[in-house]
Amino acid sequence: MRLLGVGMCAAALLAAVTAAPARADTGAPDLSASGPRGAVWALKDTGPAAANGVRFRGLAAVGHATAWVAGTKGTVLRTGDGGRSWQDVSPPGAVADGLELRDIEAFDARRAVALSIGEGAASRILRTEDGGATWTEAFRNPDPRAFYDCLTFFDSRHGLAVSDPVDGKFRVLATDDGGRAWRVLPDAGMPAALPGEAGFAASGQCLVASGSRDVWLATGGGAAARVLHSADRGLTWRAADSTVPGGDPARGVFALAFRDRTTGLAVGGDYRTGRPSPLAAARSTDAGRDWTRAATPPPAYRSGAAWYPYGRTVALAVGPTGTDVTADAGRTWRALDGGSFDTVACAGDGGCWAAGEKGRVARLERHG
Repeated sequence: MRLLGVGMCAAALLAAVTAAPARADTGAPDLSASGPRGAVWALKDTGPAAANGVRFRGLAAVGHATAWVAGTKGTVLRTGDGGRSWQDVSPPGAVADGLELRDIEAFDARRAVALSIGEGAASRILRTEDGGATWTEAFRNPDPRAFYDCLTFFDSRHGLAVSDPVDGKFRVLATDDGGRAWRVLPDAGMPAALPGEAGFAASGQCLVASGSRDVWLATGGGAAARVLHSADRGLTWRAADSTVPGGDPARGVFALAFRDRTTGLAVGGDYRTGRPSPLAAARSTDAGRDWTRAATPPPAYRSGAAWYPYGRTVALAVGPTGTDVTADAGRTWRALDGGSFDTVACAGDGGCWAAGEKGRVARLERHG
């Protein structure tokens, strides 16, 4: 859609969470345990990106040590040492054209796919296989009516990207070769969009996948904020109203996170500064067919969400006014930090990262 500081100790916040899977000692905080071991967002110096006011809305957490971020001015950074240093691996063409890179999906430290947003040719998909040393333009949108918001991958070969509605339906691109080539999927199985309905290119999480075939699309701007689900990699979709308020171009579901093919979270609200965002979080236990509002939602608009891999009921939500954490799979949320972030992602080894305005990038680390 056309569209501070590091905080408090989280010790004992998640004492109610039961047994977490065994894990290697990577330095990630154990959010599933009570006691003195809490968590804080530890800011990482992004150098010129911070000095130049780059806003990072694209984030890929490969692991505790490795992450990619993408943002304004065609900027892409990559770290392989936990954020102690960053390589500027920005695609030269994206920098020259001042592209808004709003999503990035990385398979490892060398392979990544990035999406720029905008009408017509501003929407592009770029791919690297050598850690960002070189980039290939895999797709440039030829339709001035299309505006691509997000992309996601099921595995290292199969992925989708989504545009705001064209001719009354959301448009979906697909790849089956790791992002080298993209094709528009037929829209016969896509429900009609509501008047004014679109996706939000706020965090790279308006389109998310879980497993080999399931994918969900978050919407806003229409009379209802909806979540669309496909169980066949984007060929057919079912739409469901979320409990997140809609009815305004600035309101809706901004981010989704699915722990598996049935259990999901939705967060959003009203992105305008100072506007209230009540009831702006919901959860589903049936693959997005039905949604239940959070009994205690985050206190303000949230644009990003991620499940924490240790503890099946633990997740994070971020936005410009702070970070919240749930220990009960989205039923209730509590404040973790007051710093500004737009997006959050957690890797399988427990490495959680957040990114946002003014070059802010942080990793969740142990406190105490």
